[in-house]
Amino acid sequence: MTMLKLDYERDDRTVLNIDDFKSEIIDWNRFGTATVCSNYEDIPVFINEFWTSKQRAAHSLHEISYRACFKPQLPRFFITRLTKKNDSVFDPFMGRGTTLLEAALLGRHAVGNDVNPLSRMLVDARLSPPTLLEIQKRLNQIDLTKRSEYRRDLEVFFHPNTLAEICSLKSYFIDKNYKGQLDNIDLWIRMVALNRLTGHSKGFFSVYTLPPNQAASIESQRKINIKRKQSPDYRDTKLLILKKSQALLKQALPNEIAHTNPQFLNCDLNTDRLEVNKPVQLSVTSPPFLNIVNYKKDNWLRCWFVGIDPEAIQITQTTKLDRWKELMHRTLVSVSHITVPGGYFAFEVGEIQKGALRLEETVVKAAEDTGWKPEFILINQQSFTKTSNTWGVNNNHKGTNTNRIVLFKMKD
Repeated sequence: MTMLKLDYERDDRTVLNIDDFKSEIIDWNRFGTATVCSNYEDIPVFINEFWTSKQRAAHSLHEISYRACFKPQLPRFFITRLTKKNDSVFDPFMGRGTTLLEAALLGRHAVGNDVNPLSRMLVDARLSPPTLLEIQKRLNQIDLTKRSEYRRDLEVFFHPNTLAEICSLKSYFIDKNYKGQLDNIDLWIRMVALNRLTGHSKGFFSVYTLPPNQAASIESQRKINIKRKQSPDYRDTKLLILKKSQALLKQALPNEIAHTNPQFLNCDLNTDRLEVNKPVQLSVTSPPFLNIVNYKKDNWLRCWFVGIDPEAIQITQTTKLDRWKELMHRTLVSVSHITVPGGYFAFEVGEIQKGALRLEETVVKAAEDTGWKPEFILINQQSFTKTSNTWGVNNNHKGTNTNRIVLFKMKD
């Protein structure tokens, strides 16, 4: 067996043999711990820390907020081992686009799907980013005195002058979108504005509120303001957009990202047939976990800003495990139709109900009669990060305390 390379040293012209991949995982000790090996039925299970838990350890372009997103190191772990340059990488529930962006940064063809139109707005701009100078010039050209509405009830979040600027930005983007005139600079500014709407620091448009991946209701924000004895102060929207853009663009972009030709789908995997430009070698995803996250409620303010009716977004969620299993079965079937023989699917789920419900076992059952064969279950176990601790979530207590990934291989 040849000596295995680190992620950043791998030959982009070859794909790692699955047996070599398993051997690498078994011998893994990069973070000072040995892999614990066991079995679920006849499927190997590997437990260790396989990528860093440190904040901001990936490319700066990833640093936008979205509920229930995984770290970029997760898709990178599989992309660098199971695909080569120019291969197609797909995420059927792309969310903020972590898999797509990581694939593009690695010179792969990025394909993503999500029924939520917000998702593409968060992803598309970062796959074709403008320069900071272009952003600054466009911001200077936007007239923040023109607006078609002013929502006084939102003053619970924003200073009146800040809210006036936000309403003007909203009118600007909706008008240009209606005329078909949004270019990559506008798409970028809209994406950054979506991520600066509300948060808990001076870097956001709002007064102190919930973390930026979850918008409080108007009534909840009133209570927060009373409890903290606070009122919204003025925030310069253009300045904050420029500062966040500078942070996102602080790392150089590889030349490959400009040549990946991403493809975006807006399909319901329960009813629509996936159509892709080229067959997929690898899919990496994390689907909605039962009703743990309320995507509509969390994104209501973002939907308002871009003129989307959140009730029209048909995000499929359920409290019933059998129903969730059925939905995952349909997902696996849908993705099988666009995957090459011998292709892979890294399917990440969380550990919920204080560890009593392990969804990876349900996913394995859901894969029966789909053409997918489970190769192994990889459990990436880490201490929680700063964001998780903000919510009072600790290992082996509440929420998702590990990444639990089933790696499937498409039968030849």
